[in-house]
Amino acid sequence: MARELLTQDELSELAAELGAWEVSGSELRRTLRFGNFVEAFGFMAAAALVAEKMDHHPNWSNVYSTVEVALNTHDRGGVTELDAALARAMDGLAGAAG
Repeated sequence: MARELLTQDELSELAAELGAWEVSGSELRRTLRFGNFVEAFGFMAAAALVAEKMDHHPNWSNVYSTVEVALNTHDRGGVTELDAALARAMDGLAGAAG
């Protein structure tokens, strides 16, 4: 998967595609709210398995039913296709979480 920084045009396209994510030049951010702690932690456990398989790990935190996620490719200093792929995977795992 490409680890080249996305251009401004590519970031704009990504923002349109990933409506739930805030897209900036340096990271993708999303707040997910679940029904309870178990659902939030279940999401994190499932996402951790995907992230490990991709060898790409999120910056995230959890308080009760809320999960805050920030993605960037640390060694590139910004957003790459790897971040976009993990965001898409997390969207799939999150389902209707908002």
